[in-house]
Amino acid sequence: MSVHNNKDTVIDSVQSILNQSYKNYEFLIMDDCSTDNTFELLNTFNDVRIRLFKNDKNIGLTKSLNILIQESKGEILARQDGDDVSFPKRIEKQIDYLSRKKLQACTSRAVLTNNKRKIPKFSHLLPNSFVIKYKNPFIHGTLMIKKSLLIEIGLYDERFIYAQDYQLFKKILDKNIKVGLIREPLYKLNMENNISSIKKNEQKYYADCVRLNKSP
Repeated sequence: MSVHNNKDTVIDSVQSILNQSYKNYEFLIMDDCSTDNTFELLNTFNDVRIRLFKNDKNIGLTKSLNILIQESKGEILARQDGDDVSFPKRIEKQIDYLSRKKLQACTSRAVLTNNKRKIPKFSHLLPNSFVIKYKNPFIHGTLMIKKSLLIEIGLYDERFIYAQDYQLFKKILDKNIKVGLIREPLYKLNMENNISSIKKNEQKYYADCVRLNKSP
């Protein structure tokens, strides 16, 4: 988890991971130089599983995630955004799914915070190899992936300040590596006043770069 000025949501977001039915994990959190009291709120948690980091300057989500990946000790990594909430059995169900399906990565559907609508709505019924040509078929915050695969593909591409998840998933699918999708929603996704809504034009530019296979 990388957070930046998430004071209104970070407590619920972190607590949703601490309340998971699956208990054997470390929880790496990067505060990307917040200017509100997000970092102070993170320090109120007293849980030995949390490893808290703080950037001296704001470097963005892509670089922050790469730092956390390299700091991580586990063989399997799971994403979480600071304004979203994971349902209590999310990690347990995703680990079980990876094991049963013998996969290296999986995601799940989510429900939107404001209206409880399930997403993806229809695209999850189509082949990912088709959908990826037009849009990102996966919800980044629900990603669970083997660390070895992330290392193999070169982590997140730091040229992509936005749409870094779209670019990551395309790299994986281009290698003919399957990303499983659990159709049960395991995540509550915020779509209001987040990066995708505030930086819509920037997101579109970087997403277009992914679709056109060009560097930003």
